[in-house]
Amino acid sequence: MSELRDRDGSLSDSADTAVARGAAGAAEHAPTGGGHESRDIRIRPITIAFVVLFVIGIVTQVLMYGLLSGYTARDERASEPASPLAASYGRQAPPAPRLQVAPAADLARLRASEDALLDGYAWADRDAGVVRIPIDRAIELLAARGLSSAAGAAAVDDAPSSEDRARSGRPAP
Repeated sequence: MSELRDRDGSLSDSADTAVARGAAGAAEHAPTGGGHESRDIRIRPITIAFVVLFVIGIVTQVLMYGLLSGYTARDERASEPASPLAASYGRQAPPAPRLQVAPAADLARLRASEDALLDGYAWADRDAGVVRIPIDRAIELLAARGLSSAAGAAAVDDAPSSEDRARSGRPAP
């Protein structure tokens, strides 16, 4: 093991090759005092790179702030002053006709009327005996009666009546 160390006690290049070949034996696993394996990774270049990147980032931010401040000052000098009447006008409503004065209230009224149509009972056609029922009740009826009877009823409703056929000039089937 003494032949693997230099005069100052550190491992020589031949020691590294011996360790790589496994010839060092117990010296291969002996701690050298650094707290980590210094031949695998060097911390100093990594730390320097992070510090340099951090400094570059800070310098870039400072330069960008100065550049944007300069542009803002140049634009303020080049632009015309604001009209003195602008302060007296303030925020005004647009000219007539205003289509929606209170859009939130209009939306609430629309939703309430739609909910009344969807969730309430009413006559759709009193003469024909057609009523409008809530969606939940329609789903229950559809589940109880089955889809085939509902499809047949829809086909009958969609079929043209004899009165419609007479107006169109088509013969009855």
